Amino acid sequence: MFEPITIKDIAKALGLSTSTVSRALRGGYEISSETKKLVLEYAEKINYHPNPIALSLKERRSHSIGVVVCEVANNYFSQAINGIESIAYNRGYHVIITQTHESYDREVVNVQHLASRSVDGLLVSLSSETQDLSHLKYLHDKGLPMVFFDRVAAEIETHKVIANNYKGAYDATEHLIRSGIKKIGHLTSSPFLSISIERLEGYKDALAKYNIPFNPDYLQHCSHGGMIQEEVEDAVKRLIENPSRPEAIFVAGDRLSTGCLIALKKLGLKVPRDISIAGFTNSDFAELFSPPLTTVRQPAFKIGQIATEMLIQLIESKYPVTEFETKMLDTELFIRESSDFAVPIVQ
Repeated sequence: MFEPITIKDIAKALGLSTSTVSRALRGGYEISSETKKLVLEYAEKINYHPNPIALSLKERRSHSIGVVVCEVANNYFSQAINGIESIAYNRGYHVIITQTHESYDREVVNVQHLASRSVDGLLVSLSSETQDLSHLKYLHDKGLPMVFFDRVAAEIETHKVIANNYKGAYDATEHLIRSGIKKIGHLTSSPFLSISIERLEGYKDALAKYNIPFNPDYLQHCSHGGMIQEEVEDAVKRLIENPSRPEAIFVAGDRLSTGCLIALKKLGLKVPRDISIAGFTNSDFAELFSPPLTTVRQPAFKIGQIATEMLIQLIESKYPVTEFETKMLDTELFIRESSDFAVPIVQ
C-alpha cells in the first residue's frame, strides 16, 4: 500500500523535530538559513510534497473545484471542461470531474461526494432527470459557492453562464423555413431542462413568424438527452411514421444530433434527399459527416472559462456576494448540406 512521505519522515532522517521541519518548509524566519537549506534540499531529493488533505484542514480550503456534467464524452462538455481547466489550474485550483449520465440519483451522489471532499465550490450543469433541487439548495444555503452553466436552475440565486439557446434554435428553424421547408419536426431532450425550454421557444417563434402552425405531434422529447439510442430511434420513428411526415427535423442537442442521423439511416432514409436535418452540436467532425451537418455551435470553451472565473470570484470574495448575473453568449449557425431542400423560397 502506497504511503506518502511525511514531515515526520524528514524529521527522523535529519534528526530534527517535526515543528522545525514544518517551519523550515514554510520559510519561517525563526529557522536558521543552514537548517532551511538542509531541509529543503532533502525534501527535493526525496520528492516530498505537502499533504493536500492536511493543508485543506488547516486552511479550511482544498484549492479544488467540483464539476458536475452529464457526460465527458459529449462534445459540448468536453470543450467546456477544457475551458474550466484552463482557468482553474492557472489560478491554483484542481478540478474534480463527475458525470451524472443524465441520472438524478447519480447527480445527488456526486454532489454529496464533492461536498464531503471539501471542494471550495461547484460548477454544475443539471442532469436531464433533475427536478428536485434540494440537494443543491441545501449546500447553497450553507454557503458553498456554486455556479451553473448550460443547464441552469432558475430557483437558485447565483451566477449562471449560458448560450443564447433561443436565438440558436430560432436561427436554425428559420434557415430551414427559408430553404422552403414548412413541416419541421423538433427532437429535443427532457422538457424540464432550461435548454430544452429555451430552444423550444425559439423553434416555435420562428414558425410563428412565417405563419406556420405549431404541430404538437412534431415535438418529440428524449428524456435521457440522446444517451439511450433506442429512445432516440423511437422518437425519430414516431416523426417519420406521422401521416404528415416532417420534411426536416431540428435537433436540440449534441448527442441527439448524431443519434438522429443513425436512426434515419436505420430507417433507410437519405439526408437531405428524404429529410433535412439541422441541429445543435459542438462536434468538430460535423463537416465530415455524410452529408456534412448544419449545426448550431455554442462557445463551450468560453462558457467554461467564464463560469470558472465567476466561481473563483465567489470563492475568494472577502464579503458575502448578494448580486448575481446570468451571462449569455451567442451561438453560431453553420449551414451545410444536411439542410438542403429542393424547393427554395423565391424572395
